[in-house]
Amino acid sequence: MSLETDLLLDRRRLKRRLVFWRVFAVATLVIAALVGLKGAGLAPEGAHIARVTIKGIISEDRKVTEAIDALADDDHVKAVIVSIDSPGGSVSGGETLHNALLRIVARKPVVVTMGGLAASAGYMIAVPANRIFARDSTLTGSIGVLLETGEISGLLGKVGVSAEVIRSGLLKDEPSLVRPLSPAGRDVLQGIVNDMYDQFVGMVAEGRHMDPEKVRSLADGRAYTGRQALALGLVDAIGGEREAKEWLTSAKSVPAGLPVEDLQNGGLASRALSGTLGMMVEGVWKILISQSVSLDAPQAVWHRSGN
Repeated sequence: MSLETDLLLDRRRLKRRLVFWRVFAVATLVIAALVGLKGAGLAPEGAHIARVTIKGIISEDRKVTEAIDALADDDHVKAVIVSIDSPGGSVSGGETLHNALLRIVARKPVVVTMGGLAASAGYMIAVPANRIFARDSTLTGSIGVLLETGEISGLLGKVGVSAEVIRSGLLKDEPSLVRPLSPAGRDVLQGIVNDMYDQFVGMVAEGRHMDPEKVRSLADGRAYTGRQALALGLVDAIGGEREAKEWLTSAKSVPAGLPVEDLQNGGLASRALSGTLGMMVEGVWKILISQSVSLDAPQAVWHRSGN
């Protein structure tokens, strides 16, 4: 190898090292600056209102639950605003978040603000709150549980495919994709759905201080607009976060002007940084480290009716 080639390779190595140390130095300066600003009181610190945002399909997430549970013991958190924009999700996911918020309500004020959609498990989460705000056009309610399955034995028969199942009990493979649901299997699955429905009705009755039979009369799976839900007692007022903060001050003596800080549960980036820069870093972090969402059945999800 010629001397000129060796010099070129050494130069490239030095450039790579220089780039690494430049990036490291910039990152260190940014973190130091943020820490300095926080120490100087220019970044949010101390007493505040926590905002918990729940969007999309709801599933059980241990990290989110732990982050919400921590709010109950955080003396800096004077109240919690839960912002919901969700069609629902798994019953277990809704139940877990419902119970986590119930634990916070026992310690400090909690208000819910509903976006365009807060139905099914999304409404289940809302009911422990001290007060629920919805928009006029919010779709909420849809109190109920569903369990969906499929069955393709007819298709298999047309293509000449048969299936054999060895099972330990008559109901072990109910429901099955390869044979129709039996009457006994249907009764068992309906019993499961009915029991979860009863649990859902009980949560609403307790949280909204309503008679269970009154709740049942409203809980046929239909969704309501925010105005309809207000008239039926499913929500407390029309409004958003501004009205929620005003209510916290007037009804719960939460000091006016407290900053509202988003609950950060997304990992290293969101714990290290806050504000706009933190959100930018968090977005990059999510792109680099992919996240998956799992669903379980039965589900409490609002389904749009077919035409």
